[in-house]
Amino acid sequence: MAQRTAAQVSNEAPARYAERLRVPWWVWPPALAFAALMAAEVYLGAGRWIWVPYVILLPATAAGLWALGRLRVAVEDGELRVDDARLPLRYVGGVTVLGVDEKRLLLGTAAHPYAFVVQRPWVKGAVQVHLDDPNDPTPYWVVSSRRPATLAAALLAARSAGNGPAAGGERP
Repeated sequence: MAQRTAAQVSNEAPARYAERLRVPWWVWPPALAFAALMAAEVYLGAGRWIWVPYVILLPATAAGLWALGRLRVAVEDGELRVDDARLPLRYVGGVTVLGVDEKRLLLGTAAHPYAFVVQRPWVKGAVQVHLDDPNDPTPYWVVSSRRPATLAAALLAARSAGNGPAAGGERP
C-alpha cells in the first residue's frame, strides 16, 4: 500500500473535529445529593405529600446537568460550530491554544467586552479564535475544549485547505 502525503490526505477529506462538553460523572452524585437534601428541607410535612419535592427537584437537577453537558464544539462543513453559533472559517484570522492561566486572564481582567465566550468551568483548556472580519465588532471567540491543540489544528487545517465557503460575499 502506497503511503500518502499530508497534502493528499487533507485534499481527500476536510479537517473535522467534534466534541461534546459533557458534565463530568463525578459532578452528578453531589448535585443529585444536594437536590435530595433540598427536597428533604422543603418537604410538605408528614403524610402522603412527602414525595412531591423529590419528584420535582431530582428530575429538574438531572435535566439541568444534562442541558449543561449538551454543548457541542465542531469544525465541519467549512464552519466552526459552538452549540448554535456558527463561524465560517474564512473569517478565522488565527487560533491560540489557551492554558488555564491564559483562559483565566481572557475571562477576567483582559476580557474584551465584545468577545464571544463559551466556556465550561469543568473544562481546563480553551482556544482563542481571532476573527478577521472588519464588519464584525467581535474581536475573538474563546471556546472551551478538552483537546484545545487538536481543535486549533483542525481549525487551521480546514481554513488552509479552503474548506470554507468561497472568499467574499456576505456573512450569513
